[in-house]
Amino acid sequence: MADQPPHMYGGQAVIEGVMIRGRDHFGLAVRREDGSIELHHEPLSALYNGRPRRWPLVRGFLTLLETMLLGIKTLQLSANMAAIDRDPDAEEGIPAWVMASTLGISLVFGIGLFFITPLMIAWVLNPVLNSDLLSEIVEGVIRMVFLLVYITLIGRLNDVKRVFAYHGAEHMTVHALEANLPLTVENVRKFGTPHARCGTAFLLTVVVVSVVVFALLLGPPLEWRIASRIFLLPVIAAVSYEFLRFSGTHQDAWFGKMIAQPGLWLQKLTTREPDDAQIEVAIKAMQIAIAADAGEPIAKRIPSADSPLSPPDEAASDDR
Repeated sequence: MADQPPHMYGGQAVIEGVMIRGRDHFGLAVRREDGSIELHHEPLSALYNGRPRRWPLVRGFLTLLETMLLGIKTLQLSANMAAIDRDPDAEEGIPAWVMASTLGISLVFGIGLFFITPLMIAWVLNPVLNSDLLSEIVEGVIRMVFLLVYITLIGRLNDVKRVFAYHGAEHMTVHALEANLPLTVENVRKFGTPHARCGTAFLLTVVVVSVVVFALLLGPPLEWRIASRIFLLPVIAAVSYEFLRFSGTHQDAWFGKMIAQPGLWLQKLTTREPDDAQIEVAIKAMQIAIAADAGEPIAKRIPSADSPLSPPDEAASDDR
């Protein structure tokens, strides 16, 4: 174990909780309505840890695939817990087909809103712009505006505010771990919510890289342009991941800071300052992932009596 490079822990916020991806396992911690913390962990598929994960560009596509699949899985787990809290008779939570349908519709909506719609607007403006290159740049600017407006609008919803706060707690906990500090609420509080390897930075990088990639395809018919916005997404994601990985591993160098800074600015929209109860959940998720990788026994739940911090119904008042 000592000969292995240090693992770069990361994760994502879920409904009233945090998921952390470890080296070989993921850990999930969710605050239940009674104030307890539900704990869950599972081994990661060999697909995510095999040799292809070390290949440039290929690892970017695999990371995107893992993020989607693991995100769907942990989001469904947390959504089921929330559904059962609201209706104890709903023992199975949200049916899998409902979650799959919702996510499928969301994916189609996302591609349509952020890729196809900017293309169509730029296509309509093309006679005025009179330049394919300028049209690609305008399309990228429209895509960026759509992204910023969308994040700003959903960030006004109370439930999303709480998810963004858990997002901030996840980043702060990763910072504390990378600083080799004991994972306590006090130590985690020493750090800010932005992090260079955040998926928000990935979204911003995708927008920038897409302008460059699509600019190389100047002049094709509209139907080919539409197809390229869909089928080249994995390529754009792979290249974007390499940029993000580079900035994350060189975040102390001037060029690493320059690459990472726009993504850090954007995270002001996608993170919120968490309360202590949310930080506690993020810490538990990190501890679960680390313990699972080490093969240590893990409890399934932390009772509210052992978790003295405020439950979500008390903390929610801070977000309203």
